[in-house]
Amino acid sequence: MNTKQVGDETEARIITALIAEGYSVSLPFGDNDKYDLVLDTGKRFLRVQCKTGWVEGNVVRFKTASKTTTDGDMTMEDYDGEIDAFAVRCKENNELYWVPIEDCGKKSTYLRLTEPKIDHPNVNHAETYRFEVRLP
Repeated sequence: MNTKQVGDETEARIITALIAEGYSVSLPFGDNDKYDLVLDTGKRFLRVQCKTGWVEGNVVRFKTASKTTTDGDMTMEDYDGEIDAFAVRCKENNELYWVPIEDCGKKSTYLRLTEPKIDHPNVNHAETYRFEVRLP
């Protein structure tokens, strides 16, 4: 599969899981928005960017910046102020994660699968962000 197909599959699985949980999901027209979907929680609307994560050592990693090419120049832009959360699918462990934008790094975010040797406030434990635990 190419990266577009992988992203489409990730979005489809995330949308299916959100609908199964009873949420209403809306999709923006076109590919010009920073968010992939809008989640209606019944109390508010959340802009969501879907990402495919991968296992790297003892973490699930996903990118939190978007590559854009304009007039041949590539730039990396973060999603700060443009989205409310990332919905992440990791194929290797078949898990979905919900990560609020304020818990993310500017380029990548790592969700730790195992306990670190040193407790640190910047460690994001994957278990804390699983859909079943974290959805709004």
